[in-house]
Amino acid sequence: MPTLTQLKKELSSLANPSQAKLLSGFFKTGKGEYGEGDEFYGIKVPVTREVAKKYATEITLNEAEELLKSKIHEERLCALLILIQKFENKNTTEGERKEIFDFYLANTARINNWDLVDLSSHEIVGAYTYTHPTERKTLMKLASSELLWDKRIAMVSTYHFIYRKKFEEPLKVARILLNDNHDLIHKAVGWMLREIGKRDIKVEEEFLLKHYQKMPRTMLRYAIEKFPEKIRKEYLEGKV
Repeated sequence: MPTLTQLKKELSSLANPSQAKLLSGFFKTGKGEYGEGDEFYGIKVPVTREVAKKYATEITLNEAEELLKSKIHEERLCALLILIQKFENKNTTEGERKEIFDFYLANTARINNWDLVDLSSHEIVGAYTYTHPTERKTLMKLASSELLWDKRIAMVSTYHFIYRKKFEEPLKVARILLNDNHDLIHKAVGWMLREIGKRDIKVEEEFLLKHYQKMPRTMLRYAIEKFPEKIRKEYLEGKV
């Protein structure tokens, strides 16, 4: 049996219909919602991750692309987790990493729910742009895209920078997305600003003082979530 067929069969065997129903609601799959049409097996992420590890060395990029075309959420997630395994493998060459990076960018329309973005973008796009400064313009290009998922990828990818206390690119992307109108972008920007604050509160506060009054409410709430209650209230009331 071909490897890709085996992988799909294994994921199918792990299906949990009751969990799938819950996930369909949680990930907004109804008509007109951001995850419209997405279908679930109901498999928990750690289980999907183990399947990805099992098949990572055997699945080709062409087969990963076939998985990414799937209507099944866990098959697309498994493809992304396999890409991460390949990207991070110590035997992977720089040329192969570039190929994975380019492949990821060519398929962002299929990385089409927030968990798919959040579990993969910083591991591939973030990692590659961090080690290849000439590619950092990609983050700004993604942030300026019309596609919701491109914009979330741009912001969440910068977690790779934030974790290493490099804030220039994260703040550039945040500025581009300040006026975005989608809740998923508000949450992503606020989340990354909060992560900056965990590492350097002065950097976050400097950014907030310049921009908080025009930030969407959700973005601001996420950004100041860990602030002392008194200071949070001042920000929310516009009295900082």
